[in-house]
Amino acid sequence: MKHLALAFVVAVAGNYLAIAESGNALLQLKQTIVLPGVEGRIDHLNLDVANERLFVCALGNNTAEVLDLRKGERVHTISGLGAPQGLVYIPELNRLFIANDKGGVCNVYDAKSFQTVGELNLKDDADNVRYDDAAKKIYVGFGSGGIAIVNAPDGKRIGSIKLSAHPEAFELEKNGRRIFVNVPNSRQVAVIDRDKGEVVATWKTDLAFGNFPMALDEANHRLFVGCRLPSKLVVLNTDSGDVVAKIDISGDPDDVFYDSKRHRIYAICGAGKIDIIEQTDPSNYKAVAKIGTADGARTGLFALERDTLFVAVPHRGSQQAEIRCYQIK
Repeated sequence: MKHLALAFVVAVAGNYLAIAESGNALLQLKQTIVLPGVEGRIDHLNLDVANERLFVCALGNNTAEVLDLRKGERVHTISGLGAPQGLVYIPELNRLFIANDKGGVCNVYDAKSFQTVGELNLKDDADNVRYDDAAKKIYVGFGSGGIAIVNAPDGKRIGSIKLSAHPEAFELEKNGRRIFVNVPNSRQVAVIDRDKGEVVATWKTDLAFGNFPMALDEANHRLFVGCRLPSKLVVLNTDSGDVVAKIDISGDPDDVFYDSKRHRIYAICGAGKIDIIEQTDPSNYKAVAKIGTADGARTGLFALERDTLFVAVPHRGSQQAEIRCYQIK
């Protein structure tokens, strides 16, 4: 019996080692940018591709950090924010929109001088931000159940869409008119018709709850929903809303990204792991790697144009606050 138990332990350890080694072959840490003085939780990130700048919501620090990727250092701090959660950079306008939890204010900045050029008051809990570059509209999740629609060129709110509870991550179709929204307090994914400005369907995630992060594979009609209770990646068919697959992932996922070039999903998890799931085909998925990061490192950004995955690491104990840049192989 002891021999069987030992064999099982060895097999499990060998399997975990194989997964870890495969992770090292898929992602390689190429750059670390330290964030001295940044305390507390770090939320979402956005990229200025042309100028190689990374914008970071330092939620617990009430700041947004501006990083120069060429220099590998922080070059500016926007202070006086109220727990910033989401942001978006609009290259053609050189504008930076930052959504704050406290007070629900969305600040608008000139992204060269970082002077304030506008402000939207959404009253409470302004959160995730997405940009529709074709329509020149910005969408901001806020409050106890809404998505504000903002005209990007003048920064004016032009409408809103009502939801049953606070929206977390959401994704816009590029070749369609829908928005898919995680609404964890209602235990559902809401489907919005942008033309109608209303919810047209709600989908369940098969007894996996705490659905915060989301990614979209529009070409294959698949939506990837990261759930925390229990920790699962749930794959939905965007034609029907049916659950296609459920894959075990590490705890506390807060950002999920789809790599269309390599047919992979990256789940950044606060348990201190990046989980990599391979999309064999639209209906079949396999966990292929877990890469160790740091406790509480649960947000990041995938930049397909740079073949880079950025991971935000908060200051905890001896671990300093930093952004880790992984080269994708």
